[in-house]
Amino acid sequence: MNYIINLLGRSFVMKHDLDYHLLRASMVLIFLWFGYDKWFDVEIRDLIPLLTNAPLLSWTIPVLGVSGTSILLGTAEWTFGLLLFLGFWNKKIGVLGALGSIVTFIGTLTIFPFAPGAWHPEAGGFPAMTIVSGFLLKDLVLLMASVYLLKQDLGKLLKV
Repeated sequence: MNYIINLLGRSFVMKHDLDYHLLRASMVLIFLWFGYDKWFDVEIRDLIPLLTNAPLLSWTIPVLGVSGTSILLGTAEWTFGLLLFLGFWNKKIGVLGALGSIVTFIGTLTIFPFAPGAWHPEAGGFPAMTIVSGFLLKDLVLLMASVYLLKQDLGKLLKV
């Protein structure tokens, strides 16, 4: 085991920011893909049960309608994806992307306790998750990835 640990310790993975770059690239891909889906009303119609129970987003459907909500969320996700992408070269822009990403995932995580159909009644309800709660729970990892990117970009800017 020590041999493997020493070998990995001397590898490219440990000597460069590969984890940082791969995480940034994956977050860009996630925002581009999820943002693309938001440009279609069918995606928002599928999300209406979640959005109408979202403490921070419940206003969108009544105020903007399905199409307006679609445009708002698609634009926001593509904007944050673009800012994260540009963060490869400009850490200040990367900070903006990470902050937008953090706000996004805090917003979606606030839906978690209120999501209809999130808990299996046949299994006693909470904490027995359905696909709905699993779909939202993934945003906890994405939130932590966003915090990591923010920390890394700030560290590079502040030379910490």
